[in-house]
Amino acid sequence: MVRREIEKLIEKALKKLYKKKIDVEVEQLTELSFGDYATNTALLLKKNPQQIAEAIKSPILEKVEVRNGFINFFLSKEYLQKQVKEILRKKEKYGSLRIGKKQKINVEFISANPTGPLHVGNARGGFCGDVLSNVLEKAGFKPFREYYVNDRGRQIEILKNSLEGKEPFYENPYIDELNKKGIKDVKQAVNFIIKKIKQTTERMGIKYDKWFFESDLYKKKEIDKILNFLKKKKLIYEKEGAIWFKSTKFGDDKDRVLLKTGEKETYFLSDIAYLRNKFRRGFNCLIMFLGAEHHGYAPRLKAGAISLGFKAERVKPIIYQLVKLREKGRELRMSKRTGIYITIDELIDEIGVDISRFFFLTRNYGNHLIFDLDLAKEQSEKNPVYYIQYAHARICSILKRVPKYNIRNTKYELLNHPSELKLVKQLIRLPEIIEDVGKDYQVQRLPQYAIDLATIFHQFYRDCKVLSDDKDLTKARLSLVLATKTVLKNVLDLMGISAPEKM
Repeated sequence: MVRREIEKLIEKALKKLYKKKIDVEVEQLTELSFGDYATNTALLLKKNPQQIAEAIKSPILEKVEVRNGFINFFLSKEYLQKQVKEILRKKEKYGSLRIGKKQKINVEFISANPTGPLHVGNARGGFCGDVLSNVLEKAGFKPFREYYVNDRGRQIEILKNSLEGKEPFYENPYIDELNKKGIKDVKQAVNFIIKKIKQTTERMGIKYDKWFFESDLYKKKEIDKILNFLKKKKLIYEKEGAIWFKSTKFGDDKDRVLLKTGEKETYFLSDIAYLRNKFRRGFNCLIMFLGAEHHGYAPRLKAGAISLGFKAERVKPIIYQLVKLREKGRELRMSKRTGIYITIDELIDEIGVDISRFFFLTRNYGNHLIFDLDLAKEQSEKNPVYYIQYAHARICSILKRVPKYNIRNTKYELLNHPSELKLVKQLIRLPEIIEDVGKDYQVQRLPQYAIDLATIFHQFYRDCKVLSDDKDLTKARLSLVLATKTVLKNVLDLMGISAPEKM
């Protein structure tokens, strides 16, 4: 990564000037007239930025400038030209990193109760969890996709009522099918619904490594073992006929009930046992996608991990906000067919899986997601998915016109046009995007990167004639086009979105 190379150059200069090792940060600049990258290291250290700038020399840099205390870096043309060859050499492996060091990460997402169809609220955690797993793998981690099936507790009691015609009960198509089939056994009903949910997740493009049933924690006596463990650690006590966990001891705002009066287990008891189960399976980190209504779970889950002897930072709950569907300026709340929130299957039927995946990735988890159905249905450049896929199709169309083209003996030094160099600068950002997402899990960077790449490619196509009488220039530009195809395909693959060759 060029960003990391610049960081090393700064660190080397600082060590030479001040005789000590200092970690620095470099960020990309959006205003290219100021440079390609910049650092505020001089401001933070209260050192002379000009002195630091003059100590930095490298063939990857055209020049180093100081501006308002920041040190700005301009990449050399020669360095950028060489990166096209590097992308073509690595192909689908371009962007792959080793920062993960093959650490095993458990990524749990969706985990909706087995009581009815998955709805659009579940889709956000589903698509984001799957894409994050893709990025983690690209960054060198070993992600493991898991779905936790809550097949015990209050919701299962209501499911039983639904089969027996008692109140309270659930109303949805799955319950209707169960009643038509005459299924009264709860376990059979859960298996039937999970089978339906699996069909939906497969339509979503998600393949889980494990479907973990809460009931297995009881079958394998893991609930009893965790209670005994906490008792020996003196982390539980009895009050008002219930058994409580001393979660305030580990940063939670209040203690939590593990066993209600009458020794009825709470979900949190299962959660602690489940945490222990995951850690014992060798996972270094546990990522969990939780809806906004579960925001209070984060501190108690971390408290549970600490009580088991693990560091709190190894548990990483990701809380995502609500999804709102909008059509013709109005918010859609109910589904005419199901009587509940609009299902994922209905959405995919309406707009397809590519557009569904992309739109759910576009916002920071902390922000509400407004899903514009009118824009999603638009088959023009207004639709970002169409716009990005059209860029890939246009590239394929160009390459098909030169079937015997090969990249040997390409004169990359001919790539000098500002639009060519701007495109290369965007291409080499992919490894940085993967590193950033691999560290903070913010997947919305991917769709934005893809939009920016498509925009810059379309500008290049407008400004630079790819096929011309100049054979060497044609070959160089075809190489750049092929490199763009490689990177665009790589980022679409990470998002689980198809890369059509014609549209």
